[in-house]
Amino acid sequence: MSEKASEKSEMSTAVFCQKALRNDIAPPTLGSVSNRIRYAASKLGWSYTRTKDAWYADPRISISPKELFRVEAVSGLQYARQEVRANDEAIERATALLGGEDAHLFRSFFAAVLKVVGFQDRP
Repeated sequence: MSEKASEKSEMSTAVFCQKALRNDIAPPTLGSVSNRIRYAASKLGWSYTRTKDAWYADPRISISPKELFRVEAVSGLQYARQEVRANDEAIERATALLGGEDAHLFRSFFAAVLKVVGFQDRP
């Protein structure tokens, strides 16, 4: 599947964060958008500017796994955990296909890649 098609078929992390910020972390009952962004920034421990960028799902930003886990923790929603589960299932399928000692080597390699990418802090 092409990258463009993938982007259309799945919710991006920026859009997920935007919806979590607007609906769950700083709901409309808190008042103006500026007050809501300020409230969300304090709840997440982010700067006002970073929160504003996520609020408007600025296409130039990239949400780190650590930030995504924080949004999940504060909002109670799950996004990254589903991604991690999907990755774990892919590892299991690949391990089953490889079999033997090669599977252990592959699992170690893939775990190292995930750690570099930032998924080492998963629950």
